[in-house]
Amino acid sequence: MLLSTIVFLPIVAAVLVLALGRTQQMARLIALIAVVGELALTLMAFAAYDTDAGGYQFVERFDWISAFDIQYLLAVDGLSVPMVLLNGILGLAAVLVSWNVKERPNQYYMWLLVLQAAVMGVFVSMDLILFFVFWELELVPMFFLISLWGTGRREYSAMKFLIYTFLGSAFMLTAMLTLYFSLPDGERTFDIMALMGRDMSGLLVPTGLVFAGFLIAFAVKLPMFPLHTWLPDAHTDAPTAVSVMLAGVLLKMGGYGLLRINAGLFPEQMTDFASTLAVIAVVSVLYGAFIVMRQTDLKRMVAYSSVSHMGFVTLGIASVAGGGSALSSVGLNGAAMQLFTHGTITGLLFVVVGLIYERAHTRHIPDLGGLAKQMPLIAVGFMIAGLASLGLPTTSGFVAELLIFLGTFQVFGLATALAAFGVVLAAGYILWTAQRTLFGPRVARWDGLTDARPVDVAAMLVLIIPIFVVGLYPKVLTDVFAVGIDPIMAGFGLAGFGG
Repeated sequence: MLLSTIVFLPIVAAVLVLALGRTQQMARLIALIAVVGELALTLMAFAAYDTDAGGYQFVERFDWISAFDIQYLLAVDGLSVPMVLLNGILGLAAVLVSWNVKERPNQYYMWLLVLQAAVMGVFVSMDLILFFVFWELELVPMFFLISLWGTGRREYSAMKFLIYTFLGSAFMLTAMLTLYFSLPDGERTFDIMALMGRDMSGLLVPTGLVFAGFLIAFAVKLPMFPLHTWLPDAHTDAPTAVSVMLAGVLLKMGGYGLLRINAGLFPEQMTDFASTLAVIAVVSVLYGAFIVMRQTDLKRMVAYSSVSHMGFVTLGIASVAGGGSALSSVGLNGAAMQLFTHGTITGLLFVVVGLIYERAHTRHIPDLGGLAKQMPLIAVGFMIAGLASLGLPTTSGFVAELLIFLGTFQVFGLATALAAFGVVLAAGYILWTAQRTLFGPRVARWDGLTDARPVDVAAMLVLIIPIFVVGLYPKVLTDVFAVGIDPIMAGFGLAGFGG
């Protein structure tokens, strides 16, 4: 029952926070205990996952709606168990960076915990309907967290997020039901494990339509160009902790879905769509990077950088379908790595931006300058996240991008070269932003600003540690991801990572 405990511990804690968290101190104490326990459980699951045995582990299976063979089916494999750990890491960082929330703290922490539980459910669900239930559940806490505790046009941004993702979910549900009813009588199932490796060519409807339904839903969440426009608004107006969770794991749900369902269940259709996917990836990388340079709001800058970096994920996924190269498995492993590493790196960037805004009460870049003199610890956190984002060796960002480029070059040479230019642009906008905000002449109006407190340092360290652990010893993740992507590779007739 390890996975059920991981999923429902935050739900139980949310109820306790709502019932007992009548003061700020009590609410955040209950939330802190819950996310520390959650991180411990996710570390336990990650450490206990047997890479030698591979496959699906910690399986929990019960009949839910027997008439349609819908099951309460939880399991993890090498693809999902790192995502479970990532959610545990970011959940702790989100609570720590929310330490000073004073407005209705019990409701705030309740929704934050429900959000973590919903995302956890997505990563461990192996029944399509259960997967969809958790996918939709995530919308509720996100809407309230942005609309009630956000800033600026918070109601507009919350509603825009809801509309985009809800419409994407409609395509997903349609695809799921079409897939189920298109299977022959007696073979209908929502079990992802049973569907994996199955020949989908005999469906009663064109398989490409089912593939497209899933693709649209995951493209919105990732987000792919041109379905990305909800993201900058949501990030700009969301509370800091929500931006951390949004960039850290909610976007990863889209990439995870592309790997698990589109690539895992529909290899033939993914192969047909690979070239188009590579083009979309390059556009996302370059468009996001160029738009970043025009931003004057720190949060919007980081938001558009996420559009750019998620383009690398799309490119890595496209490589596996692009034609016969064994190195495609390296690209797919790099895409999975990028999901994890981007979560910690961009999560750290949003933590630092939130700390700056909490003190300066502005994110307008032209108004800032010389902040490193007043807040050196926060400046260090920004530089670590920024350098990792542009792929500095010894950081996790370098490992993920290197694997993607190595894996995709022989399949999509021009697309890889163009996407690699995105790294050059990333170096430009990260260093330019650092120079304008942290360094340069001292600005007198910021002389009274204070540096990070111990709780702020803890929030940064929670994310800095995995950036360097993975950067210095990538095998801790690559070997696990390899076990998860090998069955996907088999669907394309290719050898697995290192195989």
